[in-house]
Amino acid sequence: MDSKAYLDMSLLRFTTAGSVDDGKSTLIGRLLYDSKSIFEDQLDAITESSKRKGDEEVDLALLTDGLRAEREQGITIDVAYRYFATPKRKFIIADTPGHIQYTRNMVTGASTANLAIILVDARNGVLEQTLRHTFIASLLNLPHIVFCINKMDLVDYDEKVYNNIKAELDGLVDKLKVKDAHFIPISAKLGDNVVDESKNMDWYTGTTLLNLLENIEINEDRNLNDGRFPVQYVIRPQQKAFIDYRGYAGRIASGIFKPGDKVTILPSLLQSEIKAIDFYKEEIDEVLPMQSATIRLSDEIDISRGDMIVHSDNLPEISNTFSLNVCWFHERPLDPSKKYLLRQTTNESKCMIKSVNFRTNIETYENDEVDKNIKMNEIANITVMTAKPMFFDSYRKNRTTGSVILIDEGTNETVAAGMIN
Repeated sequence: MDSKAYLDMSLLRFTTAGSVDDGKSTLIGRLLYDSKSIFEDQLDAITESSKRKGDEEVDLALLTDGLRAEREQGITIDVAYRYFATPKRKFIIADTPGHIQYTRNMVTGASTANLAIILVDARNGVLEQTLRHTFIASLLNLPHIVFCINKMDLVDYDEKVYNNIKAELDGLVDKLKVKDAHFIPISAKLGDNVVDESKNMDWYTGTTLLNLLENIEINEDRNLNDGRFPVQYVIRPQQKAFIDYRGYAGRIASGIFKPGDKVTILPSLLQSEIKAIDFYKEEIDEVLPMQSATIRLSDEIDISRGDMIVHSDNLPEISNTFSLNVCWFHERPLDPSKKYLLRQTTNESKCMIKSVNFRTNIETYENDEVDKNIKMNEIANITVMTAKPMFFDSYRKNRTTGSVILIDEGTNETVAAGMIN
């Protein structure tokens, strides 16, 4: 494959989740191994590690469980990112922990993903962690969820076991209004239906996991309608050749921008027109979501980092009071009396928590309006008031402009991730 073809391939970001020992790391190891995406020295290293542990077979989970504590305990603790490519597509994998106390790690790993793979142990069926991870994937508005019913080899590849679990998951998908759900019976350890079709489950007529990952449509996942360009940096070269150059650099959050577009600058609400769009050393005809570029305007307007350039006929919400669904990250519980720093795209403002509206029980999906003590890894709905007006969209509409983080001003630690309602 030539370098240009590689760069032009689409990129799929996906995350894995599931209960402890459901086989997440083994599944990723199997994907990498069977798609020939690991180097010989990596294979030699995990083969040697497997022998030292006394395993009869190569433990593919060692490809992702990189921390010593993970290898010793046989679990995933931190989010492990892995990269691989096939002739059809590039992939970034976020292998997230299954333990309840690492819920915040799943939120981190899934926040930028297109797709979530949720593993279910065929012997145990749908567990509390399955409910938790499906809820979080739904809360984060992941466009696609793939349920892999794993360890089918340990239930003799029984079709009835798969159908019973699938029926329960179908009810869960309907309840959470998941946009696009898929179900695949697999054995990550032996490779059934991961990269190659299983000869042990001829009753299953669907696709393999890798084939689904290679071909699932993700172009429609991008928001092409709402033009949002958070300004990161103002470019003013101090050179004679560019004495009058003024450009606004950043990454497109959503929408498509072209020269000639009528735009409004937030928060000033001043209007202008896009004169040109630069990428590196050339002008380009348009820029798409998640692409970086420099926009030049027809008018000289005072614009700085944190401002946003938007299409004039499609403005975001502008307010200093709004509600959030938050996942609390810190050991110290949420303290409504404290002031926090709220960061959204390139913009930030001091804020206070006006109210804690409810805490969500992720196992039952019920909202508790009585016990509002929000501890680490818990999900809650809060209302915040910022020191200045913010410009945003709902998270369901725009995952970039609808997401925020809360920072403890005293320690500069990120204490929560939030999704604007």
